[in-house]
Amino acid sequence: MIELINIRKSFGEKVILQDVSANMEAGKTNLIIGASGSGKTVLMKCMVGLINVDSGKILYNGQDFTAMDDKEKKPIRQEIGMLFQGSALFDSMTVEQNVMFPLDMFSKGSYKEKKRRVQECLDRVNLKDANNKYPAEISGGMKKRVGIARAIVLNPKYLFVDEPNSGLDPQTSLVIDKLIKELTVEYNITTVVNTHDMNTVMESGDHIIYMHQGLKQWEGSNKDIVFAKDQKLNDFIFASEFFKEIKEMRQSELFQDQSWRTKKEGEEDTKS
Repeated sequence: MIELINIRKSFGEKVILQDVSANMEAGKTNLIIGASGSGKTVLMKCMVGLINVDSGKILYNGQDFTAMDDKEKKPIRQEIGMLFQGSALFDSMTVEQNVMFPLDMFSKGSYKEKKRRVQECLDRVNLKDANNKYPAEISGGMKKRVGIARAIVLNPKYLFVDEPNSGLDPQTSLVIDKLIKELTVEYNITTVVNTHDMNTVMESGDHIIYMHQGLKQWEGSNKDIVFAKDQKLNDFIFASEFFKEIKEMRQSELFQDQSWRTKKEGEEDTKS
């Protein structure tokens, strides 16, 4: 778990983050959403240590990351996997070499052991017969999956994902969302996703933080969000008529599901 406690960050006189507190839970996809300039990207960069906070604490399983020097942060950083927005693959390396790169940097295993681990990760993200291809030879969706394989190759406890569906078609986006969610649950990873994709919010949002002008404006799950009464949140997510209709449909589905569960529980109580 990652705990954020009263995080503040400014650049000059411009306040970017204002007393942001939240818990990012293990085994769940924790989403950070918000409009451009809301502070969500800066918040993620603070969490991975790319930007230092002005005040507040970031705790990794109770360890104060913000109070550590670079040497002390190293063990935690080795437990972090990162999927960048553009995948950030090395053009001059093959798929296999890209995934093996973190192992070459941080692992003392033999080449045979590294190669076996790389193959395990490529198989897990459903990439077959792509080992010797270069990034220019594969599709955008395949690049994302290579990026995911590289992010999990060191068995991270924490996974940070920046705009995973940027540049992808809707069908491929759903595949990537499902894969990230499956890996999160399978390995009990604390996954933090920075996104503006509403399909991701609705399908994968176990825990959602909505940022607005540097403040944590709202917090809840993808089920909570369709009943949220926060006007700023609703204006951001359900701005179009299309998404307003989706909200109404989703509310109806959840009401029906809850009614069914309540009825079933009542029947079971009667039987007992």
